[in-house]
Amino acid sequence: MKLHTKDIIIKEEMLTLTNQRALFWRAQQALVLSDLHIGKSAHFRKSGIPISDQVLQKDLERLKALILHFNARQLIIVGDLFHAEVNSDIQTFKTWLLQFEGLELYLVIGNHDRVSNTIYEALNIKISNPALEILPFRFIHDKVKPVEAHFIISGHTHPGVVIRGKAKQSIKLPCYQVTNFQLILPAFSLFTGLNTKGGPNIVKIMLLQTPVFLKFNVLHALKENLQL
Repeated sequence: MKLHTKDIIIKEEMLTLTNQRALFWRAQQALVLSDLHIGKSAHFRKSGIPISDQVLQKDLERLKALILHFNARQLIIVGDLFHAEVNSDIQTFKTWLLQFEGLELYLVIGNHDRVSNTIYEALNIKISNPALEILPFRFIHDKVKPVEAHFIISGHTHPGVVIRGKAKQSIKLPCYQVTNFQLILPAFSLFTGLNTKGGPNIVKIMLLQTPVFLKFNVLHALKENLQL
């Protein structure tokens, strides 16, 4: 896994954006991500669609690498940790978690997080619904209206951006969307679609080209090994 980062300051807090669809909050030693969708590949297999279990394994390998790289003490998941019903992928995740003694897990309940509370208790996950507040941030799954004194970090929309070339080439990439009061995380799982419609009041773009961030004026877009 090739890791590239960009530090930004929001509310006087240092946030490190990564090209691996997660950010690190240095003051809290917290890795923050959204939309892991554990169970999605098993859900498709149960429906007769042949999706490899390597889909989840690759996501968990990336997550492990990020936890170790940043020496994270907390994992904050801003919704949709799980995808649907209880299935074999959840047991895979439970086994995977055993290697991280002392890692605290926090989950803001998303629209796909429909498993019973006994599952969260078994995985030692602290759940919040509808939001988790750790000043100066408020973590919530979906877009919301501005809240005074809180900067909002959310997920849910799977934001993306289309980059177009002069010869009509195009590439679709995951991105971070940033407004004056909110940062929307890209979907962490590689097995997700991208919403390239954008949104209102977006104020910045950063496109990651190895190893330098190129600055634009609408979104934060990150991609490993992007060649323009």
